[in-house]
Amino acid sequence: MRVLVTGATGYIGGRLVPVLLARGHQVRCAARTPAKLDDRRWRDDIEVVLADVFDRDSLDAACAGVDAVFYLVHSMDGTGGTGGFADRDAQAAANLRDAAAAAGVQRIVYLGGLGHDDGQLSDHLRSRHQVGSVLADGPVPVTELRAAMIIGSGSASFEMLRHLVEVLPVMITPKWVSTRCQPIAVRDVLNDLADVLEEPATAGRVLEIGGPDVMTYEQLMQTYADVAGLRPRRIVRVPLLTPRLSSLWIGLVTPLPPGLARPLIDSLENEVVVRDRAITEVLPRETIPLRDALGMALTRVQDLEVATTWASAGGVGADRSPAPAGATPEDPQPEDPDWAGGTVYSDRRAVRCAAAPEVLFAIVCGIGGERGYQSARWLWALRGALDKVVGGIGLRRGRRHPDDLGVGEVVDFWRVEALERPSLLRLRAEMKLPGEAWLEFRVLPDGDGSRLLQRARFHPRGLWGRVYWLAVAPFHGLIFPRMARQLARGAEQAAGLTTAGSPRRRLPWRPRH
Repeated sequence: MRVLVTGATGYIGGRLVPVLLARGHQVRCAARTPAKLDDRRWRDDIEVVLADVFDRDSLDAACAGVDAVFYLVHSMDGTGGTGGFADRDAQAAANLRDAAAAAGVQRIVYLGGLGHDDGQLSDHLRSRHQVGSVLADGPVPVTELRAAMIIGSGSASFEMLRHLVEVLPVMITPKWVSTRCQPIAVRDVLNDLADVLEEPATAGRVLEIGGPDVMTYEQLMQTYADVAGLRPRRIVRVPLLTPRLSSLWIGLVTPLPPGLARPLIDSLENEVVVRDRAITEVLPRETIPLRDALGMALTRVQDLEVATTWASAGGVGADRSPAPAGATPEDPQPEDPDWAGGTVYSDRRAVRCAAAPEVLFAIVCGIGGERGYQSARWLWALRGALDKVVGGIGLRRGRRHPDDLGVGEVVDFWRVEALERPSLLRLRAEMKLPGEAWLEFRVLPDGDGSRLLQRARFHPRGLWGRVYWLAVAPFHGLIFPRMARQLARGAEQAAGLTTAGSPRRRLPWRPRH
């Protein structure tokens, strides 16, 4: 079939595309930032269109000529708070529904969340069900799959589980640890999505999917500990731990920001277990046991083979990362000249490197994550901790892969805004700031070697933005000069060179390829 995948830059969408291609479908991907798909291995096998679920004209063009649409869009990504995400999701679903109808699409496939309407659903799960209802309120038949926790390397639920269990040998938890759930392996979710597309009998139906194991969240955490080779965790239940306090705590010990953790925590109070097994009647299949799913996810993480993560999609707009509330296209951007409108503070460093530009750029693209930033690691750790304290995302998001990088991907509390190999890497800050910040690296040829131009830029918002820059400026002198020098030295050592007059010193890391 000719298939449109919305949310192709996200966790599920980015993994579904190669599954559809392997089954012989013609795939078109809709993205607000098409460049985020440039580095995918399957990029040459698909068609990419610029589209935004809040722009009907772009959706009409994206839906034209396709047989089916996968709707995998969700506003709750944790980067901009959760206020009003249910209304945004409902409006986006209505736009897609109407565009699909106008284009003569034959089927919509949607992945929602488990939970039973006869109970008191959380706002998150109620929104997931509402989206399914909005999509179905039109002439195009909709197949809605409802899943609980998805177990796979990089999923938000799995990363929350993994960090909680690995970091905390003793956990103080609210009563939701006794709630039952039915996790499902991401591989089963992807196969189910592809299978229902090819089975006409699933059209116009809501189908619940889950793995073979039903257990409480406490049992799930102990199972993870056992599979990961950890000692059993001690879990102490208390009656007064509110969802807000739980989300703040999870924000401190996991990569998930509180804005994303809060709705997930709220949903843990709802039992998410398959009651209707109708899918087995039309699609007989065996699902992966939980222990096997956990083992596969852990192996992927350890082998650095995480294809997508919960942070993959982020909140990047059609042509740049999301601006703060009230921002306009006229606000200063990193590519603007110094004299362009508004106050922009900057810290500039330039170093020469004896290695070729390609080698230096590979070293630059390896910053962050476990490797850090080659300077004052304790200051970076302190900045991440302070960001967590004020409700930001901190440094715990890390990065998907220590060497591979693409537009839109996460590097700790940065997001890749621009990537032009082998000359430009621009990171945009997603920590809590009284303004907008970027960290940019440009690599230029310089004789037989190269030159690294490193620039940190900050566009302050109001008086506090200016106070903030003055407060942190002294620390820049401890961080940025050494960072630039160490990046250049790392490239020289990777190329088997040393700067004239400098002793060879082994750095703790090199690019893997």
